[in-house]
Amino acid sequence: MNSFDTAHRKEVFGHYATGVVVITGVSPDGPKGFTCQTFGSLSVDSALIFFAASTASSSWQRIREVGVVGVNILKSDQEPLARVFAASGTDKFSGVSWFRAPNGSPFLEGSLAYLEGTIREVTNHGDHDIVVAELDFASTEPGDPLVYYRGGYRVLD
Repeated sequence: MNSFDTAHRKEVFGHYATGVVVITGVSPDGPKGFTCQTFGSLSVDSALIFFAASTASSSWQRIREVGVVGVNILKSDQEPLARVFAASGTDKFSGVSWFRAPNGSPFLEGSLAYLEGTIREVTNHGDHDIVVAELDFASTEPGDPLVYYRGGYRVLD
């Protein structure tokens, strides 16, 4: 079936399982962050990552200005955090435990992995920016990932 209907595209794309990350940064007016499903390793030898951020996201615009991003790969029990950081217009860090990464980005307590990098390139495609960042720091913790599949959060068995 060939369809360009938005609802149909979302349903089809929803069949691809993704990990869930929260992108963070500290702007002059405090920590900012947003939930992101489009994230990955771009180059191992050059230590590059990529993610997609909605151009309409005020959190992304504030993080972009700083030039340094934190990536929190969420653990299976962090669905509530994913939901908090997916909302707009709220103080997402209220009541959230976090600590500073080496270059100042917020790392969310209890995440599966932590990465921090410097933004190297941002290109706009449709309603999203594609961001390439060069890693300065990475670490992992034990546990299982939070996954997003067919419109809902899932845990791997």
